[in-house]
Amino acid sequence: MKKGIHPESYRLVAFKDISTGFTFITRSTAPSKQTTEVDGKEYPLVKMDVSSDSHPFYTGSMKMANATGRIEKFNKKYKKFYVDKKDPKS
Repeated sequence: MKKGIHPESYRLVAFKDISTGFTFITRSTAPSKQTTEVDGKEYPLVKMDVSSDSHPFYTGSMKMANATGRIEKFNKKYKKFYVDKKDPKS
């Protein structure tokens, strides 16, 4: 590996799959404003949509992720950028 390009500030961080509640701890430089307690210790918390606990490749079955409202929120946020090429008024 090249020297001097990797961060030196690794720390233990708790990653939580928000669709299943699965939490694991690993070393990371990921920024976080939230914390969580795991086994009596407090760790910075990074929330994820998908992890090995919920991804179909690892689970072997389809688990529905809790995506209620995400599509609607996305469409509402980016609707102003959408141009309908079939509608001459756009």
